[in-house]
Amino acid sequence: MTSTNQNIEQLLLLCKSKNQRAQLEVYNRYNKAMYNTAIRIVKDSFKAEDIMQESFLTAFTKLETLEDTKLFGAWLKRIVVNNSIAHYNKTIKQNEVPLENVMYKVEDDLGINENSHKSEKVKQILKVMKFLKPNYSLGLTLHLIEGYDYEEICEIMNISYSNCRTMISRAKESLRKKLMQPVNN
Repeated sequence: MTSTNQNIEQLLLLCKSKNQRAQLEVYNRYNKAMYNTAIRIVKDSFKAEDIMQESFLTAFTKLETLEDTKLFGAWLKRIVVNNSIAHYNKTIKQNEVPLENVMYKVEDDLGINENSHKSEKVKQILKVMKFLKPNYSLGLTLHLIEGYDYEEICEIMNISYSNCRTMISRAKESLRKKLMQPVNN
């Protein structure tokens, strides 16, 4: 059986024994999704690529700590998000690239689906997202785009559960209000 036909559990067993073909196969299966996760947070494509690769290295070196190999994708995504947020926090402190310039795909609560990305409504939301507070942008990205629940966001952003709920609620409301304002071109 070739590594491309193997399921992820079998591949991860091979990865634990430093099998480079298995590592490459795992990388090929997950790299696009992990890159997309990083780019939505850090915006810079080169930095997103670096973060993605660093995250794979971390995952492969700490694979022994993963208790359930069926959760590898979520575990790897968590590593990417944590590395991206660490870069974001470092960037904010250095005032390099503000998160508010990151492009977002906002769905669920605003009634937009994935297939309407080219619509004027989506363009307007993307434009308005640039004017939200950075913590609102980050909270909405983690919740609406990355699919993290409040408990996970609390841990990632190092805030309490009530602060998280309040922040996301306020972020959604702020976005709605800004969408209601007339557009000045």
